Amino acid sequence: MSNEIQSPGLAELMQRGQLFAEKCPSREVLKHITSRWGVLLLVALLSGTHRFSDLRRKVGGISEKMLAQTLQLLEGDGFVERIAYPVVPPHVEYRLTPLGEEIGCKVEVLADWIEVRMPEITAAQRKNAMRN
Repeated sequence: MSNEIQSPGLAELMQRGQLFAEKCPSREVLKHITSRWGVLLLVALLSGTHRFSDLRRKVGGISEKMLAQTLQLLEGDGFVERIAYPVVPPHVEYRLTPLGEEIGCKVEVLADWIEVRMPEITAAQRKNAMRN
């Protein structure tokens, strides 16, 4: 038996991605998920299906343009499903796909951690601001 450490095979590398590589496509997905609006929309959609206007009200401060762009990006990545009903006026709803639910739960943990740690974070920010 050899004590050599085996490097990962090509299939394993392709499946895992090369996040630190400049041209890795997973970086774009990471950007979509971890943007301010991406995180907030994923967490908002964890509670179920929402109309565009409901999401706009729920996620304070987001413009219609940013809401539409972020939903399109998340839809393109397979995290959000857009359901359009053939009625007048148009009725469109958004919900998470199973993949979206999985990543939504993960970013919710991050968002919850930030909320819980805000006193420590703001104390560090004040301390740093005093040094500058």
